[in-house]
Amino acid sequence: MPILATLSFLLSSTTPKIPGDRVTGLPFATRSEVIAPKAMAATSHPLATNIALEIMRAGGNAMDAAIAANAALGLMEPTGSGLGGDLFAIVWDADTKKLHGLNASGRSPEGLDLDGMQAELTKRELGLIPALGALPVTIPGCVDGWFELHDRFGKLPMSAVLAPTVDYARNGFPVTELIAYYWQLSARSLAAQPGFVDTFTREGRGPELGEMWTNPALANTLERIGKEGKDAFYKGDSAKVMVDCLQAAGGAHTLEDFANHDSEWVDPVSTDYRGYTLWELPPNGQGIAALQILNILEGYDIKGMGFGSADYVHHFVEAKKLAFADRSRFYADPSFTDLPVEELISKEYARERRKLLDSGAAALVVEPGLKLPAALEDGDTVYLTVADEAGNMVSLIQSNYRGMGSGLCPPGLGFGFQNRGELFDMTPGRPNSFAPGKRPFHTIIPAFVTKNGKPLISFGVMGGATQPQAHAQVLINLVDFGMNLQEAGDAPRILHTGSSQPTGQVMTDGGYVSLESGFSTEVRADLAKRGHQFRPSPGAFGGYQAIRYDAEKGVYFGASESRKDGHAAGF
Repeated sequence: MPILATLSFLLSSTTPKIPGDRVTGLPFATRSEVIAPKAMAATSHPLATNIALEIMRAGGNAMDAAIAANAALGLMEPTGSGLGGDLFAIVWDADTKKLHGLNASGRSPEGLDLDGMQAELTKRELGLIPALGALPVTIPGCVDGWFELHDRFGKLPMSAVLAPTVDYARNGFPVTELIAYYWQLSARSLAAQPGFVDTFTREGRGPELGEMWTNPALANTLERIGKEGKDAFYKGDSAKVMVDCLQAAGGAHTLEDFANHDSEWVDPVSTDYRGYTLWELPPNGQGIAALQILNILEGYDIKGMGFGSADYVHHFVEAKKLAFADRSRFYADPSFTDLPVEELISKEYARERRKLLDSGAAALVVEPGLKLPAALEDGDTVYLTVADEAGNMVSLIQSNYRGMGSGLCPPGLGFGFQNRGELFDMTPGRPNSFAPGKRPFHTIIPAFVTKNGKPLISFGVMGGATQPQAHAQVLINLVDFGMNLQEAGDAPRILHTGSSQPTGQVMTDGGYVSLESGFSTEVRADLAKRGHQFRPSPGAFGGYQAIRYDAEKGVYFGASESRKDGHAAGF
């Protein structure tokens, strides 16, 4: 049969279509979902994915595997993760049939208050908390987060969970393409920070694509943690090395700050979107922004607008502006402020906010909706998700904040400190204002979707302020536009960035829209007529991993996108 006739036959109305119409291709590049009957892992590095599967084959569960994969990413993708950063997770526990949320973010030093931080900034002729050095460093929460997950849900000994990464750290791993690119950039920009060159470079350079790389210092640190527990990190010799390093760089951190650190189990919060329930963690993270965006957009015929249309892009951007105006004022550590979370994510509040959305014109000024700091827009992160044969699913995200963080590396430990404290607001009296022992506003957010109270999808998207925008877009792609799990992540994304001011200012210029390739010239022209301004943002569109459980078929579907180096795999 001639080729054209064959295609015509395949696409005829009497022939069942392949899901997503992949036989003809979509207007953007995608690939098939991964499918497996017993277990699935999706991470941003192939070796980390393999380690997660290895742990589950050895008798570990999804929680063990998630910790193991996160440890591997700290070694293999230090451009977005590591022991010096923070962690958040949402766990579906098959035994209790419940979702559990973990906030493993760190706090500011107890001995430094707002006036003291302002004095330090004035002394250094700085207006805001800087990205580099000791001032933006909060106590690392990652390791404590691992042990909270492990103590509550883990099966294998922690030494066994960390063993694969210890082996790769001693014997070497090949550096992948995107990681090598960002690592080399950091090697140049962070070289002046104490300990960085010794920890992360060879003769002052970062690794090349495919180069075998080792980190014996990190192997030793992980080995101690695996044998002795979290006290090997937060107390004793390692803690003293970290505190000495921070104090030498002008930090106010103490041994007590490290010894007293703890994580917090929290209840995830949710909204229903056309029959699907999206779950996020409450602040100090930004997850509820995704819920607010969806609540506003639920009042429109998004499916009728069509994917990639000017109407869809416009309404999405305007809903984002409304949600992020609240984000800039209200999202903060709830231990210090009574946050109106339930009101912010309510349908009634969304109806009021929706009245402000002009379908024909871009808003230039958007105020918070309730009378009560805009966070910086970028950030590098790792996201991973794991599911096991028992039905447990983990959605986990971990980060240093800006790429390789503050650049400050404690000697002999093999990692660097995060710079998450840069996101504190230095304006007095706001929810996110700097204070002693406080967790800063956080950008990293895991997500989970249930339907009729049952687990459906564990997913996340890396990348600063991109994350809640992408969470909403992924669910819209799945629900309104009928995409499968892989397509929903591969689809070109919309990114809106607000005012360039990072300190809680109300947007006064309309911000900027960035569209990935795949949106037509006609759509861009239509948006420009409505008042939208454009700005390219290469590399800022995040990195997606996802797992979907199909209860009817009894299989897992996995997805991982081409914006990162990783993949999904199962058995």
